[in-house]
Amino acid sequence: MSPSSPPFIAFDPVAFSLGPFAVHWYGIMYLLGFLFFWAGGIWLARHRSWWGWTPQMVGDLLFYGMLGVVIGGRLGYVLFYGLDSLLQDPWFLFRITQGGMSFHGGLLGVIVAMWWFGRRHGLGFWRVADFAAPLAPVGLGLGRIGNFIGGELWGRLSDAPWAMIFANAIQPGGWQSAELRAAWEAGALDHLASHPSQLYQAFGEGLALFALLAVYSRRPRPTAAVAGLFLVGYGCFRFAAEFFREPDGHIGFISGEWLTMGMVLSLPMVLAGLVVMVIAYRRQ
Repeated sequence: MSPSSPPFIAFDPVAFSLGPFAVHWYGIMYLLGFLFFWAGGIWLARHRSWWGWTPQMVGDLLFYGMLGVVIGGRLGYVLFYGLDSLLQDPWFLFRITQGGMSFHGGLLGVIVAMWWFGRRHGLGFWRVADFAAPLAPVGLGLGRIGNFIGGELWGRLSDAPWAMIFANAIQPGGWQSAELRAAWEAGALDHLASHPSQLYQAFGEGLALFALLAVYSRRPRPTAAVAGLFLVGYGCFRFAAEFFREPDGHIGFISGEWLTMGMVLSLPMVLAGLVVMVIAYRRQ
């Protein structure tokens, strides 16, 4: 390995095992995201009276939200990215070790969950969405860190000084290949370095979006404005990250060498968020 060789990312995606049950880092990140939502939501309920929430309501919303994230995320991945596999094998929907989760599908699942929760508690959808929006980015950022540890959703080839070599991008399950590690140590894989796009997304969709929403929601805003800003912010950060992220192999580029499915799904989010914010302020 030469001193200038890019880092070799080859972590074991399994954090630990309990008998036949394997706990993946990605699942741990999901759990941490849910815990932050619960703790942060209780803090908001106690310190920002204008939200009109109680700690008990936060726990109830988290339960509905977890169902929405998991069910919607899987359905979204299968419909947006794995429809061919589903048509060939309907049981692909339940093969959670094949493919993964889609944010846009998870968002739709959460929207349904928030609508149902708002209806049951007499809050309305937008009041629920405004409360949940500032808490969501931390979970999104943690999820991308889970992708990084798992060596998945890597970026496009790059010669940037911070580019990295992802073992799984070279061959499936490459993280445990002694041959790949030996080739990296010999400097033979330097030309396969990629953007660490998972970290780009963790910073943009996670940290930066969290900071933006935290500042914006520090004082009362028109109903639906916070949720609208979330849609705009996430859509913009995700659209930008897609320029560095390698598209799914079975889909590739939608057009040319730049338009991806992630971009196609993000643009409507930005437009919808802008419309929601304009309507919110006009109603005020």
